[in-house]
Amino acid sequence: MSLKSIAIGARPVLLVMCGALLGGTLMLGSTVFATRQSADLLPLEQMRTFTDVFSRIKSNYVEDVSDDELLEHAIRGMLNGLDPHSSYLNTEEFNELRIGTTGEFGGLGIEVGMEDGFVRVVSPIDDTPAQRAGMLSGDLIIRLDDTPVKGLSLNDAVKLMRGKPGSTVELTVIREGEDKPLSIVLERAVIQVTSVRSRMLEEDYGYVRISHFQTKTSEDMQKAIKKLKKEAGGDLSGLILDLRNNPGGVLSGARHVSDAFLEDGLIVYTDGREPGSKLRYTATSGDLIDGAPLIILVNGGSASASEIVAGAMQDHGRGIIMGTKTFGKGSVQTIQDLPGGGAVKLTTARYYTPSGRSIQAQGIEPDIETQQATLTQIENNIDPLTESSLSGHLENEKDEDATAAEAEESEAEQLIRDDYQLYEALNLLRGLNILNKKAG
Repeated sequence: MSLKSIAIGARPVLLVMCGALLGGTLMLGSTVFATRQSADLLPLEQMRTFTDVFSRIKSNYVEDVSDDELLEHAIRGMLNGLDPHSSYLNTEEFNELRIGTTGEFGGLGIEVGMEDGFVRVVSPIDDTPAQRAGMLSGDLIIRLDDTPVKGLSLNDAVKLMRGKPGSTVELTVIREGEDKPLSIVLERAVIQVTSVRSRMLEEDYGYVRISHFQTKTSEDMQKAIKKLKKEAGGDLSGLILDLRNNPGGVLSGARHVSDAFLEDGLIVYTDGREPGSKLRYTATSGDLIDGAPLIILVNGGSASASEIVAGAMQDHGRGIIMGTKTFGKGSVQTIQDLPGGGAVKLTTARYYTPSGRSIQAQGIEPDIETQQATLTQIENNIDPLTESSLSGHLENEKDEDATAAEAEESEAEQLIRDDYQLYEALNLLRGLNILNKKAG
C-alpha cells in the first residue's frame, strides 16, 4: 500500500519522526530540516540515458512541457521509487507542512494513503466531518464528485477533497462487507484537532483517548489524568488508554506518553546508516497512575507513534494491549530543506521497541485480540423465576444499593452497544483490580 498520508484536511503533511500512518503526514521523530550534498561520483552512463530521455520528451512529446515541470517529475519519481514514505515537497507543499503543525487547517478530517491507484482511508480523525459522516478506516475512495480517482496522484486527489469551509464534496466509497459502493457527502470545515479526550467510565476507572500525537499531547494527557484522579477521590483503580485509529504524530509525544507510565528503562530506539539516526530514548522515574492496571486499545488504524507506545508498554509488561493488530509503520522520515525552496522527505532510519523488535510491516500483536462487534440481545418473553418474584418475599434493606446496581447495569448495556471493545477492556480492568485487591 503506497501511502503518503496527507490528512486530507486534517493535518496536511506533518512530517515528524513518529510517522503518520501511512507515510506522509506523521513521521517518527522530530522534524529535521537539513541540507546535504552527496560526495558520491555520478554514474555517467545513467546520466547520459537521463539526458537522452529528457531531450526526447522535449522534442517529441505531444504537448510542450517546461524544463521545471520535467525535472520536478524526475525528482518525485526518484523518491517515490524508494518507499511509500519518501517524497519531494515543492515550495507550496513544504509551506503547507509547516502550517499543518499549528493543529488547525481546512478539510474533511481523514488520514489517507494511496493503494492500487485509489485513495485508502487510514483513519478518520475524531470530531471532524469525516468521522461524523461515518467514514471508516480501510474505506477505499474511488470517485470525488464526478472525478474518478484512478489515474490521479495522491496530491491531486487531496486537492480535490480540500476546499472552502462550508462547501461539500461527494465521496464514492468501496467498503468491505458492502455489496455496492457507498455515496457519502461531506461538508468541508476548518479542522481543529484536540488530541486528548478523557472521561470516567464508572467509579474510579479512567478513560483517555489520544487521537494523534502532537508536541503537547503528553502535557494534555497528564492534565486529563490528574482531573480524573480528582474525580475518583484521589487515585484511579485502572486506566484505559485508547489509541485506536491514531495514525501517529511526533516522536516526542509518543515517548513522553510512554514515560508517564514507566519508572525506567528504554522506551524506543532508532537505527540507520548515518550516526545522527542512531538515537535512544529512556524513561525517567515516576508513574502517573502509581502502578494501577493499564490497558491500551489498538487496531489496524494505530500506527507509528501509537505503535511506539504500545510496543514500549508491551515489552515492559506495564500494560495489556487489547484490540486488533496495528498498522506496522516502523520507519523514520526526516525533512531536509533544499536551497532552491521545497524539501525532501526521506526515510532515514527504522525504530525498534525496547526488546529490539522492528514492527515495520509487522505491527504490534495485541496480548488479547478483541474485534469490534455489535451484540444483539436475545429476546426472552418469559421472566426468570427469582426470589423477588415470589409472593410475600422479604424486601432488601439496601434499596439504594440495588438502585445503584441497576443504574450501573444500564450504563454497561449502553457501553456494549456503543463500543464493544471498550466494554471488554473495562471488564478486564475490573478483573485486574479485583485480583490486585485480593493479592494485597
